Amino acid sequence: MTTELLKALEQKEDKMIEIRRHLHENPELSFQEEETSKYIADFYKDKDVQVDTNIGERGIKVTIDSGKPGKTLAIRADFDALPIEEDTGLPFASKNPGVMHACGHDAHTAYMLVLAETLAEMKDSLIGKVIVIHQPAEEVPPGGAQGMIKDGVLEGVDNVIGVHVMSTMDTGKVYYRPGFVQTGRAFFKLKVNGKGGHGSSPHMANDAIVAASHFVTAVQTIVSRRLNPFETGVVTIGSFDGKGPFNAVSDHVTLEGDVRGLTEETKQTIEKEVKRLVKGLDEMFGVTCELDYKDDYPALYNDPEFTEYVSSTLKDKLEDIPVEECEAQPPSEDFAYYAKERPSAFIYVGAAPEDGDIFPHHHPKFNISEKSLLIAAKAVGTVVQDYLKGE
Repeated sequence: MTTELLKALEQKEDKMIEIRRHLHENPELSFQEEETSKYIADFYKDKDVQVDTNIGERGIKVTIDSGKPGKTLAIRADFDALPIEEDTGLPFASKNPGVMHACGHDAHTAYMLVLAETLAEMKDSLIGKVIVIHQPAEEVPPGGAQGMIKDGVLEGVDNVIGVHVMSTMDTGKVYYRPGFVQTGRAFFKLKVNGKGGHGSSPHMANDAIVAASHFVTAVQTIVSRRLNPFETGVVTIGSFDGKGPFNAVSDHVTLEGDVRGLTEETKQTIEKEVKRLVKGLDEMFGVTCELDYKDDYPALYNDPEFTEYVSSTLKDKLEDIPVEECEAQPPSEDFAYYAKERPSAFIYVGAAPEDGDIFPHHHPKFNISEKSLLIAAKAVGTVVQDYLKGE
């Protein structure tokens, strides 16, 4: 049955690419994906599946029921885009100014639609159920996963699989990693309040820029001096707003920072140390600080046993597609919420463009090899069919 599935997907590769290009031309931002959600729901109108819409906010749940009792496997794809002006020059580039599919979610949705269609056509060969999760708003906190989980998308589900195409990984390969595989995330905003004055008389003021600059330097010591060298943590100050006249002392500065940690313990350590440094600014410089620190997506944990099953199944059944273990990935991913609820596996499909112009995700020139769509469909489809084959 696996051979039959793979051949059917190969025959539909052009359809996947066509859908991907349509979605790429018509991107929508997180929590604004009205037309994309409607497009997905419309795709299933003539299919032998159950479709539930508005799960969470614009999420779609598709149930493929074999009619025979068995296990239930969920497969998830996200469909939101990013606030980025596209600069790829593609003939199917974004038609929406300032909005771009710069992370591959168009590819995720395209392969998933065609895979779900094919699984529905072959569901008599399955035992149990497939739940297809079409999720909005992966990119923007609080993300779309939590709302879909709250609305019961995982009820009765035993395991969950997610896939991400990766422009920085070799096309033609599938990658996996057990355990912690993507970092958790936090965000903070710090306002440092001093006392303004004339640039010629700094002794009569209290310079917020000096205090804030000290914090920018000191906060980097959290990773170098407070974390175990074998832990993965990042603190990035992405915004420093202290603009004013060149000959004046600023009375306040606002900073914004991004925090990543590969375990929840690492995230907690960084949060504690950031707060400690902020408290020290008050004492050292005589300023007052206002800190807004928000914990965000948890670290993504691949269940070792289920990930081993997924990787071994792929190695055994996909003879022409190499399956390799990879390193942990620095970005964050709200698939982590599913993984907290059910034993899950989040895998990667290499999608480096053939022309050699490789740009990272979230870049205005981001692009992928469209060969990755078929590979993703084959990988997930192979696991689904093996998982629901019965004994």
